[in-house]
Amino acid sequence: MQTRSEQRTGLAYGIAAYTMWGLLPLYWRLLDDAAPSEILAHRMVWSLPVAVVLLAVLRRWSWIGPLLRQPRRLGLILVSTLVISANWFLYIWAVNSGHVLEASLGYFINPLVSIAFGVLVLRERLRPLQWAAVGIGALAVLVMTVAYGRMPWIALALAFSFATYGLVKKGIKLDGIEGFSAETALQLLPALGFLVFLGLRGDASFTTGAGQALLLSACGVATAVPLICFGASAVRLPLTMIGMLQYLAPTFQFLLGLTVFHETMPPERWAGFALVWLALAMLTWDALRTAGRARAALAEAAAQAAAAAPPPEATEAAPAATAAQPTAEQPGTPRPPGLTQ
Repeated sequence: MQTRSEQRTGLAYGIAAYTMWGLLPLYWRLLDDAAPSEILAHRMVWSLPVAVVLLAVLRRWSWIGPLLRQPRRLGLILVSTLVISANWFLYIWAVNSGHVLEASLGYFINPLVSIAFGVLVLRERLRPLQWAAVGIGALAVLVMTVAYGRMPWIALALAFSFATYGLVKKGIKLDGIEGFSAETALQLLPALGFLVFLGLRGDASFTTGAGQALLLSACGVATAVPLICFGASAVRLPLTMIGMLQYLAPTFQFLLGLTVFHETMPPERWAGFALVWLALAMLTWDALRTAGRARAALAEAAAQAAAAAPPPEATEAAPAATAAQPTAEQPGTPRPPGLTQ
C-alpha cells in the first residue's frame, strides 16, 4: 500500500502529465507538413536520448541488470511499447486530420475504461455511484454513435489503448524514467529504420528546413516529459484515481478543438459529451465524499485509541509495583501455572 506522501507525489506527477498532454495538439499541428508515421518515428528516435540524459544525471542504471534477467517483465514492457506506439500514431493522425474533438472524447471516456479495467482485471470494488457513472458512459458512447452516424472508433481506440497501457504499467512496476527508457529502447531500431527508408525514398520532411528539423527533434522532449510524469504517477496511485485525473487532458483538447481549430459541434454531439461529463462529475463527487468519510473514520479511530491508552501515571507506577513484590517464596506456596524456575 502506498503511503500518503507517495500518493501526493503521484498526484502532482499526474496533474503535470495530463496538463501537458492536453496542450499537445498545438504542437502536432505545427508538424502537419510531415506524415503521422514520420512524426511518430521521430517521436520514438528522439525520446531515447532524452531518457539516457536523464538516467545519467540521476545515476539510475542499477535497474537494467535485474530487468534483463526477468523475461516476464520484459514481455510486459514489449506489450506496453506496442500499445503506446499505436496510441501515439492514432492521436497524431486524429489531430492533424481534424478530429481533435473526437480525440478528446476518447480521453474523456478513458477514465471510465480504466475504472472498468480496475474491476475486471485487478478486482477492485466499485461503489453504486461509480457503477452508475460507468453505465452513463456507455450510454454516451451510444449517443455519440448516433451523432457521428458511425461508431466513434477513434475515441474508443484511444480510450482502450491508453487504459491498457496504464494497466500494463501497473504490472511492470518501474518508475517513470526507467519505464520510459525501456520502452523507447525497444522503439529505437524500428523507428530509425523507417526514417532511413523515408530518407532514401526522398519522402522525409526532416530535411526540408531548419525549423521543421528542430520541431521534429524536439518531439523527444515533448514526449518524454509528460510520459515520465505519467509513469511516476501510475506506480504511486490506484488505477481508479488515475482514471479520475485523466479528464484534465481532454478538457484542454476539447477547448482547443472548439476555440482554436474551430471544429463543429452539432447538438447531438453536445448531448453525448454532456453525458460523459455527467459521469465524470458523479465519479468526482463519489471520490470526494469517500475520501471525507475515510478521513473522519481515521480521526475517530485515533481518538478512540488515545482514550483507551492508560494514563502516564499508571504506566510509571506499574514497574514500581512490580519491584515491590517479594522475590522469595514461602514454603508450600503454589506456583501459577506456566512459571518455571
